[in-house]
Amino acid sequence: MIMITGGAFQGKRDFVKKQFALSDSDIADGGNCELSELTNARCICNYELAVKRMLADYIDPLGFTAGLNCEIVIMNEIGGGIIPIEKSEREWREMTGRAGCILADRAEKVYRVCCGIATMIKGEQA
Repeated sequence: MIMITGGAFQGKRDFVKKQFALSDSDIADGGNCELSELTNARCICNYELAVKRMLADYIDPLGFTAGLNCEIVIMNEIGGGIIPIEKSEREWREMTGRAGCILADRAEKVYRVCCGIATMIKGEQA
């Protein structure tokens, strides 16, 4: 598995499409696809939104994440900034961070993308 992380609108999806020769049809969107599509998708973007949907549907996002079988997961960093007042938003942040730790642990390579520039933070250069 390969994990791509970084802030919102930093070019993560474009990097993945170019670096790994993917098309839009290869990428499942965690914000709006069926959650069942995510288990074996080639690539998932917006995984943090999938975690939010799982919490709303009383699905264990950590167990779900541990069972993922996909090549690439793209996930926005959402833990920085002001701590939300709403408990559900704080729980979402926490579960997203924990899911990200599971993904990073399982991943052979982890990239952080900022301003369209990817930096490998885990793994060996090819």
